[in-house]
Amino acid sequence: MLPLSSFSLLLHFLLLFFLLCLPPSHAQFLQESRAAPGLLLFTQPAYNASIFENSAARTYTRSEVKMGIILGPPRSLDIKYSIESGDNEGIFQAEEFVMGDFCFLRLRTNGDSGAILNREVQDNYTLIVKASAHGGLEALATVYIKVLDTNDLRPLFSPTSYSVVVPESAPLGASIGRVTATDADVGSNGEFYYFFKNKVGFFAVHPTSGVITLTRQPRMEKQNRFELEVQVVDRGMKLYGNNGVSSTAKLVLTVERVNNFAPILTATAVTPSWSDKDPVYAVVTVEDKDEGVAGDIEWVSIIEGDPLEQFVVDRSPVSNKYMVKTSELVDWDKFPYGCNLTFQAKDRGIPPKFSNTEVVQLLVKKPEPLAVKFEKHVYVVKLSEIAPPGTIVEVVKLFPAPLSVNYSFSGASDPVYFDINPLTGVIMTTRQLTTISQNVVEIEVVDFISQQQTKLQITIEDANDNTPVFTRPFFDIAINESLPVDTVVLVVSAVDSDKGENGYIIHTISGVESLPFTIDQDTGEVKITRELDFETSADIYTFAVRASDWGSPYRRENEVNVTIRLININDNQPLFERVSCRGMISRDFPVGQTIVTLSAIDMDELGMVKYKILSGNELDFFILNSDSGALSLKRSVAVANPKSGLFNLKIVATDGEIPSDPTFVNISVIRGRMPTRGFNCKDTRVAQLLAEKMITKASAMAKMTLDVSYTDLFSLNKQAPQFEALPTSILVREDLAAGASVFQVRARDEDTGFNGRVLFSISDGNKENCFNINMDSGLITVLQPLDRERSDRYFLNITIYDQGLPRMSNWRLLTVIIEDANDNAPQFFQNSYSALVSENTAVGMEVITVTAFDNDIGQNGQLSYTMLTSVPQFGIDRETGGVFVASQLDRETYPIFILKIEARDKAERGTQRSSVTTLSIIVDDVNDCAPAFIPSSYSAKVLEDLPPGAVITWVQAQDPDLGTGGQVRYSLKNDFNGTFEVGHLFDTVFIA
Repeated sequence: MLPLSSFSLLLHFLLLFFLLCLPPSHAQFLQESRAAPGLLLFTQPAYNASIFENSAARTYTRSEVKMGIILGPPRSLDIKYSIESGDNEGIFQAEEFVMGDFCFLRLRTNGDSGAILNREVQDNYTLIVKASAHGGLEALATVYIKVLDTNDLRPLFSPTSYSVVVPESAPLGASIGRVTATDADVGSNGEFYYFFKNKVGFFAVHPTSGVITLTRQPRMEKQNRFELEVQVVDRGMKLYGNNGVSSTAKLVLTVERVNNFAPILTATAVTPSWSDKDPVYAVVTVEDKDEGVAGDIEWVSIIEGDPLEQFVVDRSPVSNKYMVKTSELVDWDKFPYGCNLTFQAKDRGIPPKFSNTEVVQLLVKKPEPLAVKFEKHVYVVKLSEIAPPGTIVEVVKLFPAPLSVNYSFSGASDPVYFDINPLTGVIMTTRQLTTISQNVVEIEVVDFISQQQTKLQITIEDANDNTPVFTRPFFDIAINESLPVDTVVLVVSAVDSDKGENGYIIHTISGVESLPFTIDQDTGEVKITRELDFETSADIYTFAVRASDWGSPYRRENEVNVTIRLININDNQPLFERVSCRGMISRDFPVGQTIVTLSAIDMDELGMVKYKILSGNELDFFILNSDSGALSLKRSVAVANPKSGLFNLKIVATDGEIPSDPTFVNISVIRGRMPTRGFNCKDTRVAQLLAEKMITKASAMAKMTLDVSYTDLFSLNKQAPQFEALPTSILVREDLAAGASVFQVRARDEDTGFNGRVLFSISDGNKENCFNINMDSGLITVLQPLDRERSDRYFLNITIYDQGLPRMSNWRLLTVIIEDANDNAPQFFQNSYSALVSENTAVGMEVITVTAFDNDIGQNGQLSYTMLTSVPQFGIDRETGGVFVASQLDRETYPIFILKIEARDKAERGTQRSSVTTLSIIVDDVNDCAPAFIPSSYSAKVLEDLPPGAVITWVQAQDPDLGTGGQVRYSLKNDFNGTFEVGHLFDTVFIA
């Protein structure tokens, strides 16, 4: 049969629609009725009959019951049938056929009519058939004729081309389109099959419904367009071996990325720390369930609330998180109620989709400054002026302790004698204070961060560090020996720069006894205590005057040499050694010959004595040598008057100022020669007296003799201080509290007084000011908290000084080794760990090593590891932290393990410390599972004439493995000689 024209096809459709809309009419089957005698009566008032369309001429209709009239007696009725109505075209013709007692009604096609039966034009006829017999007998019956279909038409596509858009994300088995064809035939004659002209792997067409289903996942990047030909074949033709294609339609499938989901945006405000250098004010998270480009986020933007564009949105490099930061410095004081920022995201899908909007309030307040202040408004301390450099004066601190400080002296009061540690607030001396002029030093201390200020008032305590100093290096004077007692001959004064009793001076004469002088201890006035006599005492007095202060714990003293020289004055008359001399000379005694020699001694340093005759030499017989005292004749006494034979000469001796008492020399002149006789004189013992005075003077002089290199041995600083058994190193526990004693430094100095007084100082190595040493006792204590992890040892330069002049010192290095205390908890190198392990990993194999560190040392820093999450699949090496497989793994049962692991130190003293980390172990798949069908068996009924490519059924198999190990490939163990086929990568069973 040739294809119908478009008009014929439309006519067929209209006729078919009209016939289907008519109510069904069926003859009611009745029991056979017999006609009463003399009547004609059909066995039933209505009959059903059928005939195939296009039947040839003289083709009889078929009926399930016999149509006609029962012949009653007499059987001679000649019955004729005729069609009264219902056959306008004369297609049918009624015939009678008598068999026995029954006259059958037979309906056949009329060979004389040009009309044919066409079910598609009229599928039923209602005929009124009349039976006639002689005698005017008649009967009517209705015959319903149904025109049966024959496969005289072929299916046709309408329309003949189709265009379908296939979302790339469409699931397998999804119906993505439908092709339609129609066949005006009915029943099996109107059945047809759809199939693809060529074998297609991605799509299948249902053979009867024309629904296009997806059998493989298309990928746009590989092929985004499929042009297929769908063919339709009449099933009836296939049944009779005719495989001719009735119609073909073009099917174009375009693969597109479908933006199914809009992004989902969530925003959370974050309150950053005010000290953060790069603060984050909000975290925006965007999720898009689309795959591929449609799931990518093009931008996240602030669409409202930031007119000044002060904020920026930075994307995290590893996730769909966005950090909201500021693009410039924001003055939050201008936003007392914060900022309401509205966020929205846009994906890259076509067409793009926008996320929900979310408003976040950024309420950032500048943190109120901590009400920090110095512990004291004014720090008042007393400090000895002899404090050595490095002496800790005071520790200033802010309270409560802020996170950071920066202590300094204010510019207006930057002292040169002190320094401050900007981090600890420890103030210490930088040099000796003995040269400082003021008694009270006020220093302003400021913390540059909080701008808090305090004052430090240091009272410099006098420490008797100054020795009295005399106004002159020595005193040398000369005085007359005639000065009276209590005469002040000299003022020996000294000054002392110390204050108070340390500067109060008393004067004493040191070392020499029986001096004719005394000194006033307050004024230093030197007075004569007894008469001075140059001739009988020392003519030079050299002695030391000592100036002593009233300081403590020792006095400081100084001595000066004083020399007092006696000036000899002429206060003694000459004394004759012999007086009242008597003697005789002859008249012929030679002129010029010495008669007698007079000798006078002047006690005034043996002054030169002159002699002269005061009287008795009026006759000028005698001459007296004025220098030697020799008396001789000037002229001969022979001419003398006998009365003049007795001469009484009055002679005196003089030193030029004071004459001696006169002495008399009686000379008798006798006649004749006489032997020489000496004169008789009275010995005055003047020479002996002079000798005694000279001895006394010499003795006094010997006592006054002092070493010209005299040095005050009392004030001499001869010995440097020495350490006593100072070790080279000591151990100190780091958990010692501030103020705890660390070590007692001992030293000695063999000198006495201040020369032997030792002061202690840490002159170097005391970084961070962790230690202090008592200046007087040498006890080292903890000043600031120790932290071995910050500094495990200190090299302290312990310097000792004496207080002598000049000051002598000594030093030693003391290594302070900080002994560890368990003050640090273990820390893992990562906040969390992750590992990938294959599920077929052998038992005992190490998966990962989680390691932690502890800044403590020794047992305090040695760690042991424990798995807090108890699972039989994994264990941990307690010493190394190695996590190993303890039993067989099965990813399909437990694909991931979240384990808590603890690291604990091994401290033997105190509390052990620990920390916990999380280990995520992902079990990597291996192909250890066979695919399993769900259900395990399938059954399907298949029409024998289905075209190739027709889907018989969908099978489903699951493999819990991942990746390629979980990809299921299908095959048929028995394809029945190639009758059936299954897709290797998809679960469709179809006709080969």
